[in-house]
Amino acid sequence: MVQRLWNWIVEPKTQIAPERQLFSNRDLKLLILPLFGEQFLAMLVGIADTMMVSYAGEAAVSGVSLVNMLNTFFIYLFTALASGGAVVVSQYIGHGDPKNGNLASGQLYTVSFLFSVVCMAVALVFDQPLLQLLFGQVEPDVMEASLIYLRISAYSYPALAVYNAGAALYRSMSKTHVTMNVSLVMNAINVVGNAIGIFVLHAGVAGVAWPSTISRMVAAVIMTVLCFSKKNSIYLAWKNILTWNGSMIRRLLGIAVPNSIENGLFQLAKVALSSITAMFGTVQIAANGVAQSIWSLAALVGGALGPAFITVIGQCMGAQDVDAADYYMRKLTRLTFFISILWNGLVLAGTPLLLLLYDLSEEAKQLVLLLVVIHNLFNAVAFPLSGPFSNGLRAAGDVKFTMYISLFCTVVCRVALSILFGVWMQGGVIGIAFAMAGDWCIKAVILAIRYKSGKWKNFRVLA
Repeated sequence: MVQRLWNWIVEPKTQIAPERQLFSNRDLKLLILPLFGEQFLAMLVGIADTMMVSYAGEAAVSGVSLVNMLNTFFIYLFTALASGGAVVVSQYIGHGDPKNGNLASGQLYTVSFLFSVVCMAVALVFDQPLLQLLFGQVEPDVMEASLIYLRISAYSYPALAVYNAGAALYRSMSKTHVTMNVSLVMNAINVVGNAIGIFVLHAGVAGVAWPSTISRMVAAVIMTVLCFSKKNSIYLAWKNILTWNGSMIRRLLGIAVPNSIENGLFQLAKVALSSITAMFGTVQIAANGVAQSIWSLAALVGGALGPAFITVIGQCMGAQDVDAADYYMRKLTRLTFFISILWNGLVLAGTPLLLLLYDLSEEAKQLVLLLVVIHNLFNAVAFPLSGPFSNGLRAAGDVKFTMYISLFCTVVCRVALSILFGVWMQGGVIGIAFAMAGDWCIKAVILAIRYKSGKWKNFRVLA
């Protein structure tokens, strides 16, 4: 009975032969569950970090939060670059070409390291002008805290980029339990280090910056050592790292650059929206901040399923089995909808209990609850197509179309609708929440039409 219900919910009507199914249900479970655990762990650590930083004073909290907006921009770029590499490597795995898979892995490491060094140099050389440009004339003690945190955290950029590259390689091989375990070590070092830095050494902002940097360096070393293991189907070799293969670099960047542009501008749009939110008064700002922390919990499904699409669809396209890729696009999408509806419903049901932990006015709490209802409803029914599903199209090589649509929906739809609903129609943060929902819905419809057209099947990443 349970199996029949599962098949009815998840299995597409059009099947393929069992021998062409590269991933069994068990394989998908082993791929997805660690990804979900990794996302959940990162979220909990973020909450713990915020709580501990608060003991260093308001200036420290403000400085860290401001710099984290800039750090998140760089993290998005490193992640996008690694995801581009994951698409190429996944396709080589599916194609049964370990030699080029190893070369692609080494070149991903080379490009990631060089790009991150440039980002680190920019952050260190232009630290103060960059912060003043982005955040204006903040209080002197906040600017001092921001500078300290940026200067220390910038040293972690190469480690973070290398870790992301290694994690992408392991996800391409479906070994997500390894990335989850390494993430567990990294985050444990970070939390323990923060506790020591804040409560024992009383080092203020530096007390939270150095543990983050050290934890990322440790994780990068562990992941790199693991990637050199020849027991893997794809592994690193120094000859593939200490070289420059123009054709392979172009192949990697052909996927990674559109992804990086898309993610980078999305983060900049979020910064712009935060300035709009600041116009709506203390109650709405506070309610929006709390709601976003709950939204991040609800969004775990999208964060976990996105890499799964890249691995599965990438391997199918690499094996030149378009029908299998189509089968798994539909299966993973149905699975994403199923999990997303359950998870968003669970988070929504638990929101009134979570609000008991916050010292907010009743007006603010009611506003938070309404924002969570709006977010979770559309996160369950629209985001599976606008978010994780788009990674399936990218894994097939359809990266420029997804980039153009994402930029259009983020810049034109989300920002424009936020101004329309939030400012002109005086909807405040509720208007911005509906603008976010509108962005997801429009993007979901366009991507569904793109999928139905079948044009995504015609791309050849390895050609």
